[in-house]
Amino acid sequence: MVQLNINGRDTEIDADPSTPILWALRDNLDMTGTKFGCGAALCGACTVHLNGDPIRACVTPIASAVGQQITTIEAIAQDPVGKAVQTAWIAHDVPQCGYCQSGQVMSATALLRTNKAPSDADIDNAMSGNICRCGTYQRIRAAIKDAAKSLA
Repeated sequence: MVQLNINGRDTEIDADPSTPILWALRDNLDMTGTKFGCGAALCGACTVHLNGDPIRACVTPIASAVGQQITTIEAIAQDPVGKAVQTAWIAHDVPQCGYCQSGQVMSATALLRTNKAPSDADIDNAMSGNICRCGTYQRIRAAIKDAAKSLA
């Protein structure tokens, strides 16, 4: 058993400590908001926060998260920054297929927590590890800027 703090709750997971966080969330806890994309930390679909920082859950073992705080898309609206990002995502009609969006929202939220007025270059840098096959990058940038304005 591995004990993790997920979305503010201590949770015991019956899994090998080398199990990636992604699979512990999806398979052990039925938390399917975090998506599997590539399995190699290249696409960003599996992005969650570990102590507020975006990480790729597909390659991060649960053992490395013991004693830390994991936040998933299921709880991001409880964070005022996360809520602002989600509101802007809806206002800008960002998703098309939606598959990458939980990872996109998690990365955008992490960016706006540390940079309240990101430039285009800041946004591109923070979001560069998140791939959107539908190509909604312009709407993503606009939504991030809109969320930043709402938080100012």
